[in-house]
Amino acid sequence: MSTDVEKNVSVKTPSDRGQGPAGPRERVMSRTVAMVIMGAFTLYFLVPIWWLIVAGSKDQRSILTTNPLWFADFHMLQNLGDLFSYRDGVYLEWLRNSILYAGVGGAVATLLAGMCGYALAKYTFRGREAIFNLVLGGVLVPATALALPLFLLFSKVELTNTFWAVFLPSIVSPFGVYLTRIFAASSVSDELLEAARLDGASEVRTFFTVSIRLMAPALITVFLFQFVTIWNNFFLPLIMLRDESLFPVTFGLYSWNTQLNQLPELRSLVLIGALVSIVPLIIAFLSLQRFWRSGLAAGSVK
Repeated sequence: MSTDVEKNVSVKTPSDRGQGPAGPRERVMSRTVAMVIMGAFTLYFLVPIWWLIVAGSKDQRSILTTNPLWFADFHMLQNLGDLFSYRDGVYLEWLRNSILYAGVGGAVATLLAGMCGYALAKYTFRGREAIFNLVLGGVLVPATALALPLFLLFSKVELTNTFWAVFLPSIVSPFGVYLTRIFAASSVSDELLEAARLDGASEVRTFFTVSIRLMAPALITVFLFQFVTIWNNFFLPLIMLRDESLFPVTFGLYSWNTQLNQLPELRSLVLIGALVSIVPLIIAFLSLQRFWRSGLAAGSVK
């Protein structure tokens, strides 16, 4: 009897359950392929930065005569000194302008986008969807297509070649409105808003004390996107600005680059200037990335 039972009972081996040798091998192969692809993309993005570091440490003669991806005589500190002292420190003035354009402009754009997205997500009013569809249309319009209309508009009000010609267009972020609207709809609960209203909080106070904390990851994302966009903006300063004292760092380096035939000594300044110009971007990302890891319920009521 026991023999018949043993014959009828089938014991499933790991290979029968799909956990045989093929399973681990497939997982190892998939992981290896993923690591190779990520390593290739990492190398692709880091090689230009490495080249900038190497080129920024060379003198004028070594830039063109030595290995472009390895160090020669180290002149980094001397090049930095030449950069900051050239023409009474005009590069530092460009760097300050970029920080104002990108830092203040990004912060204002983030606040406006957050308020607009929150209103579109949490308030019901006539034309809400039409406004949101208009914002989506603004996301699809390339910035270069708006450059000429913006120039004509600012010419009419005599604001070209001023700080406002670059700053005011930078505080508009259709993508930020879209992102904050989607995020507010999913992360800010209506029950929490009702509780705040019952406690006597105004709509403005509710937004700045409760909702804005729940929307922090989206707002940080919008700020970083806007900061990088404004910092790297080239076309708008090109058509708006003529006064060198108003140039952002990207357009200032371009103006130096166009003079290399007449002033070859600017080559080392352009390279070390490009290296210094990416430092604020790195600092911004490293200092703000912790907000992405924070919980989404930072502003919830205990």
